[in-house]
Amino acid sequence: MADPPAPVYETSVTAPVPPPALDLREHGAPRDGQPQDLDARLFMQLLVVRAATAPADLGRTLGDSIAGQGAGVVIYEDVNDPSAFGVLTFGVDPSVFVDFVRPGLHTCGVTLEIRHSLTMLGRTYSTGYEQDLPYWLLERPVQTVLNPAWPWAVWYPLRRSGAFEKLEPRERGAVLREHGEIGKQYGAADLAHDVRLACHGLDQNDSEFVIGLIGKDLYPLSHVVQRMRGTRQTSEYISQMGPFFVGRAIYRAAPQPWPAPLPAPEPARRP
Repeated sequence: MADPPAPVYETSVTAPVPPPALDLREHGAPRDGQPQDLDARLFMQLLVVRAATAPADLGRTLGDSIAGQGAGVVIYEDVNDPSAFGVLTFGVDPSVFVDFVRPGLHTCGVTLEIRHSLTMLGRTYSTGYEQDLPYWLLERPVQTVLNPAWPWAVWYPLRRSGAFEKLEPRERGAVLREHGEIGKQYGAADLAHDVRLACHGLDQNDSEFVIGLIGKDLYPLSHVVQRMRGTRQTSEYISQMGPFFVGRAIYRAAPQPWPAPLPAPEPARRP
């Protein structure tokens, strides 16, 4: 007797679903119904240097040395250390810090000590609400720090607690709006103008943001920090803030050539 035929089973193979493509672009508010996407951001670094013995014009010497390399730079006199200066540099390519700033510091003719606890490095980022994305990411921060009418500056890093990231989007937005509305009041009154930088993975102390407060007088910059302490974001969700650098600008130089050509926003990618 012949063996019965082996059963036949139907099989189906489902093609694996590819992971979504990584999107590293910055996104602003739609303009004329079209999304704003930009794959560019500005990097800014603050180094605080001191020299035990230095000529009276060391600030200008530092500025000329770095600007001579083609880098944009602001030199601050350190209010809390009469032997120290804050050296703020910036560029759309972070290579500026190693290709231009390092040589500029090494050729200034003075042996410098870096105050590492005050080193700050960050990048501009979008919130999704910017009406003119290239301006807010690339132009406005440079205009703010180079404005001769605003010599005073307070720079500091901060980190939010993990609890903030667990908030529902609606509640998180309300927390940020409270904070942002206060900042807008000081800006509209020409009392304090901010530079906001993200520094995830760029900071030796695992800070998440670097904030620069810039203005014509020092007291309003201190006042806005005090006022922010009462917000929900600061009082409940900031786990670390500072150390603070306080300085007055004595030297400013735009990067050469400047203004740099701004990259055009990328067209939206449709699914």
